[in-house]
Amino acid sequence: MTQTIPELTTANDPLQNKMVFPEHGYVRLKQILGPLGPLPISKSGFWAGVKTGKFPKPRKISARVTVWRAEDILTLLQEIEQGNT
Repeated sequence: MTQTIPELTTANDPLQNKMVFPEHGYVRLKQILGPLGPLPISKSGFWAGVKTGKFPKPRKISARVTVWRAEDILTLLQEIEQGNT
């Protein structure tokens, strides 16, 4: 079952061009950042947050592929909604 955060995710709808954020597994940066992802910040802003420890650390699964655990991103989104960041 996919976890739903109403303000941030919607059902898969080709007309709205949005996707449901996965509850488990790995996600790429384009799935995390807007316009399709739940975080409306720039890539450089996100990477700055990773560097300072504000955002989760990535995992390299190959020389050219960087991913984040979906669970870590969902936790981050919940912390943002609660005002804990």
